[in-house]
Amino acid sequence: MMKTSLNLITVILALALANPASAACYAEYKAKKAAPLQLHYGVVQIPDAICNNKQAIRDNIQQRISVGGWNLLNVMSVFGPEGLSQRQGSAGNFFLKY
Repeated sequence: MMKTSLNLITVILALALANPASAACYAEYKAKKAAPLQLHYGVVQIPDAICNNKQAIRDNIQQRISVGGWNLLNVMSVFGPEGLSQRQGSAGNFFLKY
């Protein structure tokens, strides 16, 4: 009985380590460019390691969009994969671009 329990615990631990319980997260944001003024709404995938850190999310998005000359105005929300399809049309060319 003891050996069976140890084997079961080993299997459970192996499965837990092989498949972490983290899901992908995404953020919707607004950004701007000056001269001439341009605005856009976009959606980006956020690294799992920072999904719960608002400042790290802001910093990550700002760094990524600055490549295109954009400045972050606002992170509107952070959500899981279930919210992607409803935002794709609104984000247009800025859907998972950066």
